[in-house]
Amino acid sequence: MANQIRIMILSGVREQGKNMFAVQVNDEIFVLDAGLKYPDSTLFGIDVVIPDLDFFAEYGDRVAGIFLTHGHADSIGALSYILSKYDIPVFGSRLTIELAKLSVERGHHTGKSELFHVIDADAEIDFKNANVSFFRTTHSIPDSLGIDVHTPAGEVVYTGDFKLDPTAQGHYRTDMDRLAEIGSKGVLALLSDSSNAEASFPNASEQEVSDYVTNIFRNATGRIIVAAKASNLNRIQQVMHAAKATSKRVLLTGRDLAKIVRTAMNLGYLDIPRGILMRVKDLKTVAPEDTIILETGKMGEPLQSLQKMANNHHHLINIQTGDLVFIATTPSHAVETMVAQTSDMVYRAGGTVIQLGYGLHTSGHATGRDLQFLLSTLKPQFLIPVIGEYRLLEVHKELAIRSGMKRDNVFVTKNGDCLEYDAKKKRLYLGNAVPGEDIMIDGSGIGDVGNIVLRDREVLSDDGVFVAVVTIDRKKKKIISEPKVTSRGFVYMKANRQLLKDSIEVIKKSIENNFEHKKFDWTELKQDVRNNLERFLYKATNRRPVVLPVVMEVNQNRHRALQKQNKTKSQGQGRTTPRAKQEARNKEGK
Repeated sequence: MANQIRIMILSGVREQGKNMFAVQVNDEIFVLDAGLKYPDSTLFGIDVVIPDLDFFAEYGDRVAGIFLTHGHADSIGALSYILSKYDIPVFGSRLTIELAKLSVERGHHTGKSELFHVIDADAEIDFKNANVSFFRTTHSIPDSLGIDVHTPAGEVVYTGDFKLDPTAQGHYRTDMDRLAEIGSKGVLALLSDSSNAEASFPNASEQEVSDYVTNIFRNATGRIIVAAKASNLNRIQQVMHAAKATSKRVLLTGRDLAKIVRTAMNLGYLDIPRGILMRVKDLKTVAPEDTIILETGKMGEPLQSLQKMANNHHHLINIQTGDLVFIATTPSHAVETMVAQTSDMVYRAGGTVIQLGYGLHTSGHATGRDLQFLLSTLKPQFLIPVIGEYRLLEVHKELAIRSGMKRDNVFVTKNGDCLEYDAKKKRLYLGNAVPGEDIMIDGSGIGDVGNIVLRDREVLSDDGVFVAVVTIDRKKKKIISEPKVTSRGFVYMKANRQLLKDSIEVIKKSIENNFEHKKFDWTELKQDVRNNLERFLYKATNRRPVVLPVVMEVNQNRHRALQKQNKTKSQGQGRTTPRAKQEARNKEGK
């Protein structure tokens, strides 16, 4: 029987973040990364988005392990939700595993420590049908690893987030010898990072970035507020070195940042010079020109925190005249508008803004040239561009074709695609789909917000809500009391009295028409009221608010009992007994 080899695209293509892929060899599945992504402005109220957990419900008994490339949320963020339901072993480097544990603890899922296994770049794990090994890569966080799944048909290589930087040192350095060794074995398929495929010129080296940060700090005349991602440990290290070189002190803000920095320090991945850190109370005594505030924001996203600072809504820091805000990350295209809005707010508050991305081209992801160099090193039979929006996958494909790959051997996929290998014909082909939908997390709810709820939220954000309340007697087929209407986010009530009066008439006509021409049905009655109101409101205003009809039925038994009780009470109050009359006369005599 031929070996079955499948490559599953569970999540992480045609989007930025939420990386999760899988390689199946016979009856074993090796999951590569388990990340989340942060929502864009169209996902109203959604906290984060994770891959489809139905995959684990369907294939969980075959999953041999989850293998992590690095400690960023786009690679480890979904673990908390997966491990809350399934006990699956997790493998990663020492720092990656510690950050993964923090992520799981943040999701209030404890008692899972026995599932985590620390490996290093030299590790090789043997399973029944395949073995898994690793290689060091360069990224914005140390201890990043690529993954090599050795199958009977050849190597299946997953890069994770990576770039090539010859100046990178220590835990950030790519192991080029190991890549060459993997290439010599024969690579069946390469799943390669596409996030920065459009870049046609090289990234600045991290040494250049370090010098650039130091110069900015040296030339600043007031406080410096650095906005960076909590998980970008390379940038945090550069901030610390620049602070030491310019004799400044650093205040860390944010619970996430403190935990990540403490973890990295304890493991020896972050070097914090003695005496460089300050406490909140030190802000009163340390001169502004000697102060650096490192802000990473909630869940490591700093822009919203900067906006709060600019609007005097931050719990700790407000931007003042003379402050310099240094945005030390290169934002994705999806948040460029937000960066511009944030910068405008900072200037209005009296500060100035410098963006690292404007001074240098820097990214934690491979440029087009890097991607072509990797292809020439590994020489894969098939390429599957991953980790990136659709246009980036297409750019990566064209880069590969210009490097000599056949067009038919490059697969631009979508989430849920499954590529199967035909050993006889030596080709990959598209097989049956696997679960690949988005799961949206809103508060404690997992997947209970879908397209219908999001559509309603979008309508609410555009045109508001219109509520109609009416009480009926269905036996007598009449309206008991005048309908009440109210709205939020639709029209200003006091300025639209006639519209509200007319809408009340529409409600009454809808109910009366239903009583006359239809057999009574609650659903039909409410639907008639809703449809007629929607038509009337759109004709009158050209808006489509969410219409919520609330139709109540009077309780006839209780209604009669109250009437009888009120009648008895009124009769009792109208009758005067002889004793009462005598007491009244006595009072008058007094």
